Amino acid sequence: MNTVQPLVTVRGLKKHFPITQGLLIQRQVGAVYAVDGVNFDIYPGETLGLVGESGCGKTTVGRTMLGLYAPTDGEVVIAGHNIRHASKQEWMHIRRKAQMIFQDPFASLNPRWTVSGIVSEPLRVHKLLNTHSERSVRVQELLEMVGLSGRLLNRFPHEFSGGQRQRIGIARALASDPLFIVCDEPISALDVSIQAQVVNLLEDLQDRLGLTYLFIAHDLSMVRHICDRVAVMYLGAIVELGPRDDVYESPLHPYTRALLSAVPIPDPRKDRSRQRIILSGDVPSPIHPPSGCRFHPRCPIAVSRCSTEVPVWRELTPGHWAACHEI
Repeated sequence: MNTVQPLVTVRGLKKHFPITQGLLIQRQVGAVYAVDGVNFDIYPGETLGLVGESGCGKTTVGRTMLGLYAPTDGEVVIAGHNIRHASKQEWMHIRRKAQMIFQDPFASLNPRWTVSGIVSEPLRVHKLLNTHSERSVRVQELLEMVGLSGRLLNRFPHEFSGGQRQRIGIARALASDPLFIVCDEPISALDVSIQAQVVNLLEDLQDRLGLTYLFIAHDLSMVRHICDRVAVMYLGAIVELGPRDDVYESPLHPYTRALLSAVPIPDPRKDRSRQRIILSGDVPSPIHPPSGCRFHPRCPIAVSRCSTEVPVWRELTPGHWAACHEI
């Protein structure tokens, strides 16, 4: 893996949302430190899972990588293009080669557009096909590729179920022939019976089209199923990153251990025999994050230096990184 050039490189990525006061004259009085110094690479053809509690900054990472939010600091390079220094022409290339599947299939589709208009929009924007008939044929191919009938072109989003809407969103993401797709919790709003179908579809499309994914999710079991590597995020920072099996079988960071101890096990005997790690307190506010290690107020193994010194991001075993003073 190390000999292959990354398709996506993220270095020191930060996204801070300003907090302002005042009616006529607004002044900044603080900031929400949603993402605060994130580093990782994604290699061609792999799936990197990004997991963590609600509000830890996972979705903000994905949106900032694709330019939906302007980064406060740091670098994001996608297929050789740095998004912070990209020209308008380069942005068109980035938009074509990097797409997003949104979390809520009910909110991500324009209710006034038909399926044909929704899926063909990337074809029109990027001028990939010239005529309406060519675009219609391509839209039918994309719908069939995601498991929908090509005869549904003239229907509106409200006429579909949640799982079907998400398939339409996937078809739209595929329309521009992307290399990289950010999957922002693509199954969390779906019924459990539909989730496995959508994940299997994403895996099949990856094999057929050579896609690369950033898979953002809450479901740790599903992440283990679909991802090659896993990054664990807490309060705007990544605390552990490594190969899937290493992270799940030999977690290094105490937060990762606590997360994995909460994953349900189908075998009741094994579930009763394992040790659950119950974290004390609540997640601190990203407006006033703790000093030192951000996890130290809830960490069961914290020592005095954890409250004052930021832990170094280290590679502890080949490909397995973590930031903790006590490992």
